[in-house]
Amino acid sequence: MTDESARPPGRPTRHRGPVTLRGGEPDPRTEGTTTDQRLLDARGPSDWVHADPWRVLRIQAEFVEGFGLLADLPRAVSVFGSARTTPDDRFYAAGVELGAALARAGYAVITGGGPGAMEAANRGACEAGGMSVGLGIELPFEQELNEWVDVGISFRYFFVRKTMFVKYAQAFVILPGGFGTLDELFEALTLVQTTKVTRFPVILFGTAYWSGLMAWVRDTLVPAGTVSARDVDLLTVTDDVAEVIRVIQQADRARAGGADAAKPVPTHPATGDPAAADPAVVPGARPGAVDPAGPAPAG
Repeated sequence: MTDESARPPGRPTRHRGPVTLRGGEPDPRTEGTTTDQRLLDARGPSDWVHADPWRVLRIQAEFVEGFGLLADLPRAVSVFGSARTTPDDRFYAAGVELGAALARAGYAVITGGGPGAMEAANRGACEAGGMSVGLGIELPFEQELNEWVDVGISFRYFFVRKTMFVKYAQAFVILPGGFGTLDELFEALTLVQTTKVTRFPVILFGTAYWSGLMAWVRDTLVPAGTVSARDVDLLTVTDDVAEVIRVIQQADRARAGGADAAKPVPTHPATGDPAAADPAVVPGARPGAVDPAGPAPAG
């Protein structure tokens, strides 16, 4: 990791997507903002309106770069969790154990590349001799990829980064986290529920931490009819790293043997009916493959 004290004085560091800028004067029009923010903010000057069509090329370039870097990954699992998890937290230790177990089982470990729980999973994978992948994001404050990342890339756009998490994963494991972690969790559930990705495990690690959320889903959403009781089965909750590996490997074997029909079938978000016959499902799609038509509306 870079020693901050070794840097020449007076050389502030800024990040623009994958680019690192040191020294020079920041652009007052963009300083303190991110590419995502400037894309989504409609309050800026009108010249941004005319520039929007050209942004498509930059977005396309990010997809191409991400696909090119990750296309040859072995089977992989995306692990999410809080950047605020400290090294003395029990969930940091659990993240290290989880990353190592996944690596020993033959999976690459994909995280957001940041500190905390992400660093823990990357560290476990790296120390166990597996492939440790970090998908960073441009933020207003400096955040380097953690030192345990073997293969890393930083994105300007959250939606491009999210596509990479989904496309190259065989499963999702969710360690305790905040809004960003919940965002990834519910996006994954929505894609699985609407069969926009082929069924793969979504595992919540930490039963006590996630108990309130699970109770809310069962006791509020299900009675209200906004989700089906069968949708609760899309989630596995555990405190056991060995169970995480078993669930993922069982899903792999089921896919390889064509036994998907034996697993709980995702239900239509509006009617609660089984969604297996959804014509939007891509025949023969590999685990984690994204339907190019995009996600269907969900409740």
